[in-house]
Amino acid sequence: MAKLSTAELLDAFKELTLIELSEFVKAFEETFEVTAAAPVAVAAAGGAAAVADEVEEQTAFDVVLESAGEKKIQVIKEVRALTSLGLGEAKAVVDSAPKAVLEGVTKEAAEKAKAQLEEAGATVTLK
Repeated sequence: MAKLSTAELLDAFKELTLIELSEFVKAFEETFEVTAAAPVAVAAAGGAAAVADEVEEQTAFDVVLESAGEKKIQVIKEVRALTSLGLGEAKAVVDSAPKAVLEGVTKEAAEKAKAQLEEAGATVTLK
């Protein structure tokens, strides 16, 4: 694949809608594990330490089903209970693991869902 110049990339981005560009930014951040947020300017001499102290605690969590394990039917039942999906949709989620079951939930809700899914025999991670 030919390497694109900065100007060529900017021209390609100009053709995207705002929604498409937003989706690209999210995919870029996930792929390279970075954030496109603007850095906070700190005038103090210990600026780096001050920024490190201001790191916010994560408030929204994703419950990701890594695998269904031995008790697939039990896991499907739990996915249905947690998400109110139909049987076919819940089965599709379980079959396509690793897959997010819940997205953007509170820490308490995420931990509760993780416990329920693990009790059913699934392997789950929180992100």
